[in-house]
Amino acid sequence: MAKEKQNQDKAESDITTHDHNPYDIVKGLIQESVKALGLDENVYHVLKKPMRVLEVSLPIRMDDGTIQNFTGFRSQHIDILGPTKGGIRFHPNVNVDEVKALSVWMSLKTAIVDIPFGGGKGGVIVDPENLSVSELETLSRTYIRKITPIIGPQKDIPAPDVNTSPEVMGWMIDEFDQLRGYNIPGMITGKPVIIGGSLGRLEATGRGVVFTIREAAKVLDMDLSKSTAALQGFGNVGSMTAKFLHELGVKIVAVTDARGGIYNEEGIDIPALLDFVKDGSNYASDFSDAESITNDKMFGLPVDILIPAAIENQVTKETAGNIQAKIVAEAANGPTTPDGDKILEEKGVFVIPDILCNAGGVTVSYFEWVQNTMNYYWKEKEVNEKLEEHMLFGFEKVLEMKNDKKCRMRDAAYMVGINHLVKAMEARGWIRGSDMESNHNDMK
Repeated sequence: MAKEKQNQDKAESDITTHDHNPYDIVKGLIQESVKALGLDENVYHVLKKPMRVLEVSLPIRMDDGTIQNFTGFRSQHIDILGPTKGGIRFHPNVNVDEVKALSVWMSLKTAIVDIPFGGGKGGVIVDPENLSVSELETLSRTYIRKITPIIGPQKDIPAPDVNTSPEVMGWMIDEFDQLRGYNIPGMITGKPVIIGGSLGRLEATGRGVVFTIREAAKVLDMDLSKSTAALQGFGNVGSMTAKFLHELGVKIVAVTDARGGIYNEEGIDIPALLDFVKDGSNYASDFSDAESITNDKMFGLPVDILIPAAIENQVTKETAGNIQAKIVAEAANGPTTPDGDKILEEKGVFVIPDILCNAGGVTVSYFEWVQNTMNYYWKEKEVNEKLEEHMLFGFEKVLEMKNDKKCRMRDAAYMVGINHLVKAMEARGWIRGSDMESNHNDMK
């Protein structure tokens, strides 16, 4: 059932969050990076706000005949590099500031890994667990109808996110095609392969996370085959990350989700766990071949690699002080608060920031869009090779900036992304030479 298929992504997204506004956080990081690059405040003023934010009303007739009116959003940050791009999440905690922040992060991701897209993001305030399959389909189709005026393969390209799936994308693209009267496969990515999806897309974000962990391990001279890891969240991203880490010989000792967690000092049997959750009806924390562990205790385990793969604001001043990991790989969007970040820096933890770490998803979404445009499709091996090329390019650029500026990886990632966008602004005449000179009198 559709509800069962959503369980693992819901597990990722329901882990307790803290009261930190992600949009305020991302604006602060952009502000700091513009200053560090010696750019004029005009650059900050261009980047701090999405170019367009749409709020839509979604009245849905439920199975019992009543009508419920849901609220949806779509944020488009900047389209200077190409059409905006980003996922759609269905979650009761969706809000406009979260969607705006996620669209900004997406702009920076695409810039870092050199993809010709801008950042977009969408969401609906809903708990899909409370919907039947037909109600979920109706909501999905209604949302696409309402945002149709601002989306399309050359304007804004949606994709799956928390609590959405290839099945949901299939309903959405069908609705869009019916409105337009012909097949437009490139208007959405992350859809089923049979209707134009890309091989390798489902695994792409987790695979990209592992590429960056592998490169970080090289920097720290770590042998991954002798390393340990703990994961927060075991939805699509967390489970794929676990799969590929296990294949590299990493011993994964703990996994947590919304219901709790599991721990095995000798290493969790990842293939067995993947098989246990594959139909979406089981949570990872229900896996019997391991001990129980709380989310808080998981953060304090003496592991080499910690992977927050759930949702925003998980590594905080309360949890960061307990972290013993050498590497924190941000598979989720915005998992670390500014207070948590400072503590990790003081502890000397190598942080792989989210806008680099989890860029594999949008990278293969770009490949899917390219294949749709050509109407020619690649083998999975070719997709994975191209993904690795883009992820390594991004990692090397960020590491180079980190070493040049002697700063944190997060600051370096923001500076790489902003630099890329600034070059496009100059090329289009959005900013002039005088805008490149430092002037920060009123950067608010």
